[in-house]
Formats: sequence, C-alpha cells, structure tokens
Amino acid sequence: MSKNPLRKLPLLRNRWAREVGANAVPRPICRCLEPQYEDSQWSELHIHAEEQDTASSGWQRLNELIDDAARDGREEFSPGREMTPDQWTQITTLPPSISKLTSVKHLILYGSSLVRIPPEIGEMASLESFTPYTSYRLHWFPYEIRRCKNLRQSTVSTRALYGNFKYRPPFPRLPQIDSAWVPSRCSLCDASLAGVIPIQRWTSLAVGTDVVPLLVHACSDQCISNLPVPPQDYVQHPHVGGLELAQPDTEW
Repeated sequence: MSKNPLRKLPLLRNRWAREVGANAVPRPICRCLEPQYEDSQWSELHIHAEEQDTASSGWQRLNELIDDAARDGREEFSPGREMTPDQWTQITTLPPSISKLTSVKHLILYGSSLVRIPPEIGEMASLESFTPYTSYRLHWFPYEIRRCKNLRQSTVSTRALYGNFKYRPPFPRLPQIDSAWVPSRCSLCDASLAGVIPIQRWTSLAVGTDVVPLLVHACSDQCISNLPVPPQDYVQHPHVGGLELAQPDTEW
C-alpha cells in the first residue's frame, strides 16, 4: 500500500479542524484517517462504534422530522436545517424509520456528525440525490444503498472515505461485528440473517456520482461471489481490509 506523503498532512489537518466561534457548537473531531506516526505509516483502523443517545433531544427531534416528512410526502429531507446546532451534533446515526421516506428524492446530511447510515436507506425508493457533504466522520456506507435504483447524484467528502483515491487510507480489518451496524437481512439476497454470523466484506462501487466504500453483510459465499466488480482504480475484489491490503497507487 502506498504511503501517505508527509507534505499532505497539513492539508488534511486543516480540512478537518473545527473552528469554534463564540456562539458555535463544536462538532466531534475525527482524525482516524490521518497517519499515526511521523514516518507517515498507518496503524490499524477500527469502525466507529459510537452509540446513539436515544434519550437526547436531537434524537427525539429527528424522529419527529422523519414522521412529518413521511406524512406530508416531501421530496427533499434536510433534517439539520430544522434542528438546533446542538441537536444536530447529537446524531451519530439515522433511525431505521428512514425507510418510511419513500417520497424523498434528495437526502441532505450536510455538516453532520454521523458515523454510519443504517441499511434501511435502501428502502428510500425515490432517492435521486444524496448529499452527506462535510460529514467527516462518515467513512463508509451500507451496501444496501445500492438498492436505491434512482440514485444518480451524490456529493460526498471524498477525503473522509476509507480507501479513497486521493491518498488511499486503509480499510478497517474485518470482521467487526456490532449490532449497531449489522443488518437483519443479507445485503445481497435479502435472506434473513437470524441465527447467522454474516460474512463481512468491503467493496468500492459507484453510488450516485461517487465511488464509495461499502460494507457488505452476506449470508453465504455465493452471495459474495455475486458482487459487482469495482471500478478499475479500486481493489478489484471483495476484501477484509487490514494494513496488508494492496491498493492502487494514489492519483497524487
């Protein structure tokens, strides 16, 4: 795997810094995609495991907004605009109830503190545009987002992604099984995963206008073999990540 040149480190650190004004609410800082040592070598990464505080005012407000959006059938959903800054920083994941947003065409998660998206995003059948831009702790997406067949446009902060083409940070080593992000059904064939230890694999595929890292939970090796081949400039097979994974050279 290519090293991350030292000359790029100040750029990354400045990009991810949080300038806090007198009335601003600081967002959680994530530096896990920066090399850990002076010689620019990476250390093993781990998927963010922060738990959502379901007793927080932000969580309660978000669920209210989802119910309202489902009820009125709106085509754009941007919850951060309808929450206080403090409430928006309290959100580390979206609730499974986003599956009710079947009329939403544009999902805007600009400036969020999210660390994961639930697999239920795949049930947002009308989704055409996805904007999680400047959500710097959001390093991967569930494979189920590929079920959004109308999704054609995306705006993602590429530098925040595992394996991104700009400087190839590593993927966390799998398996990392946590109920917070393991779905109840197979990512590929939709079979129940009840009583099954899912097979976890990383892959990089197009979602909208971006190639993003996707976490797969499969019920069988056969389902893993049915995964699409990634674009040419990405690892060409499903993998378990880790520091020894050979990635294509950075484009820089």
